[in-house]
Amino acid sequence: MIERLWNGWRTAYVTRGQGAQPPNDVSLFTALLRSGRPDSETYIVRRGERVFAIMNAFPYTSGHVLVLPYREVGELEDLDAEESRELWATVAQAVRTIKAVYRCEGINVGLNLGAAAGGSVAQHLHVHVVGRWTGDTNFMVATAETKILPEALDESARRIREGWVG
Repeated sequence: MIERLWNGWRTAYVTRGQGAQPPNDVSLFTALLRSGRPDSETYIVRRGERVFAIMNAFPYTSGHVLVLPYREVGELEDLDAEESRELWATVAQAVRTIKAVYRCEGINVGLNLGAAAGGSVAQHLHVHVVGRWTGDTNFMVATAETKILPEALDESARRIREGWVG
């Protein structure tokens, strides 16, 4: 039987939305782009004309890349034709790169549009490209809610940057 736990305090959260941002705030990605810091510090691994690729700061696996437009948009349908073309071409390059650099057995490609869908930075859409291996999820995730990554983020960024295919 399903149990129900009533927590009325969540009404404001659900009504307002988890990812609600004041209109003058910019996304983390936009803030990084405007920071003037070098790509090696921001973990940007590829820059195109309308789109860039950056390492996920909280990766599911080593080599987890995000591909996103420079322009801050939250919805896929808000991309113009050129942004959309370059976004998907860069996603394909990221897939080829991760396969070449990490020799993974599979790849997950996806995005979460909106806070309700799990988008952690819902105002700035980003496509996840994640290499996967058989058994890459183990008891640590299930019992200790801890992900073990065998490689430091700066090393992953270096490898992806140097091995970029395309």
